[in-house]
Amino acid sequence: MNPHGPHIPELMPLIIPLAYLLGSIPFGLLIVKMARGTDVRKSGSGNIGAANVARTAGYLSGILTLILDAAKGFGAVWIAMHLSHGNMRWMIAAAVAAVVGHVFPFGLGFRGGKGVATGLGVFILICWQAVVAAAVLWILIVAFWRYSSLGSVVATAALPVFVYLLYAPGHAPPDFVTFPTVCISVLVLLKHRANIHRLIAGEENRIGKSK
Repeated sequence: MNPHGPHIPELMPLIIPLAYLLGSIPFGLLIVKMARGTDVRKSGSGNIGAANVARTAGYLSGILTLILDAAKGFGAVWIAMHLSHGNMRWMIAAAVAAVVGHVFPFGLGFRGGKGVATGLGVFILICWQAVVAAAVLWILIVAFWRYSSLGSVVATAALPVFVYLLYAPGHAPPDFVTFPTVCISVLVLLKHRANIHRLIAGEENRIGKSK
């Protein structure tokens, strides 16, 4: 028995599918089902993310969804970190798989959430400083303009920049960190296309006001 943990070669192939499965858990859908007995996909924007859950089942349900969506991303990378003994390549691979699982969950016909909370969660163990910077940026934008989607879009677009600057101050992060980070950011932004169009048209919902 290996006293330092699992035998790496035997468990490495499990990291990516396990991260995807964790990411695909639809916490928003489950929480609204338990709280209201309804399908959140049939309410509001139809999204299973925290913002639509909050509109459908209240702010507490939305906050719980936000925490759990971030936690599953964190958990996927944490498992990869321990199975690989801190190998950043496997950790970033698990990060991508978890976000893909949230956005394209097989159990919901590959139609999931937008990946903001899960995307932030996966980077806590990779570059927590970038997560803090992105979260602060989101808070400032939402506090000033009261558009949750605008905060998400700007914070998502800025995350690769924050990772680049803060991953290893004074040194550019390796390509296997930079490229997947950009890919995650682009995927999340693509899922916000409808929000971006509504923002441009002035039709997006503000926090605290109906459309």
